[in-house]
Amino acid sequence: MSAATVARLKITLDGVKPAVLRRVEVPFDIRLDRLHLTIQAAMGWTNSHLYELRARDVGWSTPLPDIHGGGDFLDARKARLDDVLEDIGTKTLRYVYDFGDGWEHTITIERLADPEPGVLYPRLIEVSGRCPPEDCGGPWGYADLLEAIKDPKHERHAELTEWIGDDFDPDDDEAEALTAQVASLAKTWSRTPVKKRTRGQ
Repeated sequence: MSAATVARLKITLDGVKPAVLRRVEVPFDIRLDRLHLTIQAAMGWTNSHLYELRARDVGWSTPLPDIHGGGDFLDARKARLDDVLEDIGTKTLRYVYDFGDGWEHTITIERLADPEPGVLYPRLIEVSGRCPPEDCGGPWGYADLLEAIKDPKHERHAELTEWIGDDFDPDDDEAEALTAQVASLAKTWSRTPVKKRTRGQ
């Protein structure tokens, strides 16, 4: 494979119905902080909470200056997907977003390929299922929310319908908007020079 190799990733949001799945193609040497932003854009999250990418027992995130020591993880800005997979020896990553709600994602490397001419990466190629709303209490809270808004007789129907809005549709995957968000990242990063890698980086 060339230095420009592209990885196809299958991203599944665990424990949620209707099922939420994304397939994205990213540069195989993407930095993990950029992979995080790609996942956020592809899923439909708002990037307003902490996250962690894990390969087996090693975790990465973006350090926050106000947390002494940066937390119990390595700096995602200094790690690349291809190096992580080679070093750890796995084809599956875990991605946790919002430690309070605990949204867990399984990321599987499905294949490696050469990039298509003229295509900017990352690229969202498949969308299935709508991302849950932020701050709804994780998979269990989301299940309760859906049950309440579907049943006018539910004791929390009025409260949660007002909170989520009348137009929330769990079956509307918002594919067009999500594809545009990922494409916007690709355009931005294609104009942003990344420090050239040297041996050992």
